[in-house]
Amino acid sequence: MDLTHRPRRLRQDRVRGLVSETSLEPADLIAPVFVDATTDERTPIESMPGHDRVPIDEAVARVEEILETGVEAVMLFGIPESKDSEGTRAWAEDGVVQEALRRISAETDAYVITDVCLCEYTDHGHCGPLEEELRGEDRIAADGPACEPTTTVDNDATLAALEKISTSHARAGADMVAPSGMMDGMVGVIRSALDDAGFEHVPIMSYAAKYESAFYGPFRDAADGAPSFGNRRHYQMDPANSREAMREVRLDAEQGADVMMVKPALAYLDVISNVRREFDHPVAAYNVSGEYAMLHAAAEKGWLELADVALESLLSIKRAGADLIVTYFAEDVAQRL
Repeated sequence: MDLTHRPRRLRQDRVRGLVSETSLEPADLIAPVFVDATTDERTPIESMPGHDRVPIDEAVARVEEILETGVEAVMLFGIPESKDSEGTRAWAEDGVVQEALRRISAETDAYVITDVCLCEYTDHGHCGPLEEELRGEDRIAADGPACEPTTTVDNDATLAALEKISTSHARAGADMVAPSGMMDGMVGVIRSALDDAGFEHVPIMSYAAKYESAFYGPFRDAADGAPSFGNRRHYQMDPANSREAMREVRLDAEQGADVMMVKPALAYLDVISNVRREFDHPVAAYNVSGEYAMLHAAAEKGWLELADVALESLLSIKRAGADLIVTYFAEDVAQRL
């Protein structure tokens, strides 16, 4: 028996780490933070064990807790005190994210990334102002009446709002902005708006390939951003498509995005790998709420060891090609590294 090539030699304890191909560090992780203007105390998020909505007065304390684990970056999401059809509280100078940003920037060393979207701020829960799009109003459906009008997001009106949100975040102290609405042309208009306002130094992390995924459910509980009707299939990507992601990422690269994000992560490792292979930009992946919640649920049943599967999940995302990972496991995993 020829045992000249025996891979098991390099799996022994004292050499295993030396030849490990993928490393994960606390600095690779970004921890989401939900700041809630409607409460004066921390509110547990039932579908995301271990996470709370925090009032503005506790935003600094929450970020300091994260920094103590070795994680250096946070991503802020806001729950406003009121909503309207246009989402105007998203760019208010006294808005929830803006107020939290000023305090966090002044009192901590955290690198603060802000989510730039309207779904938490509109009373209908979609990612921008709505327009009515009549599809087939003059056609008679084969099985009966004329097709009903459908409602979708007004792309260009949303772009104007995203400009205002991004510049308001930059004025309040954001280190990076992350547009997540998948609007056509969003990166270009945000880049121009930031540059014109004197924020050329503020990078853009684009949700360049964001899928219309069933894994977002717990997040919508956390951020109070679920659509009140319909869905987001007209502006988020079809989970069946991979080549389309490359077109989306290329468009954002051409418009000036600095970091490219794929969301979700675990069900889209092939997309992360493809983006890593075809682009030299830093690649981020969002290990989303549903991916987090399902591991917690299995662990509560005693079916999985939570700490081990959390670490393995993040290693798989890193191995696929992600440089940065937004994850609700950030603190727990960082403390083990």
